[in-house]
Amino acid sequence: MSKPNVQFLSFPGCPLESKARTELEKALAECGLDRYENINVMAEQTAEELKFWGSPTILVDGKDVTGHEGGDGVGCRIYGGELGVPDAQSIIEFLERNTQDE
Repeated sequence: MSKPNVQFLSFPGCPLESKARTELEKALAECGLDRYENINVMAEQTAEELKFWGSPTILVDGKDVTGHEGGDGVGCRIYGGELGVPDAQSIIEFLERNTQDE
């Protein structure tokens, strides 16, 4: 597996940030990865194209782990499922499908 560029997008006070971060870190550990970029979508220096993703969002090489095509604007992002955020297994599956060695 090539080393992907993983970005965790959120803003301070997001109620789902902690759950999503926990699931992301579990998934990365399972895949032997230990780094991701933490991005505050409300920060002035954040790139404009990242500011429109809801919080929390996990991008791998610019692609949303849930397959969503683009951000809808700053705000809380609600996911379906039991956790309300992408679970570690679905993140692992996305990483395996989308980060193959070239």
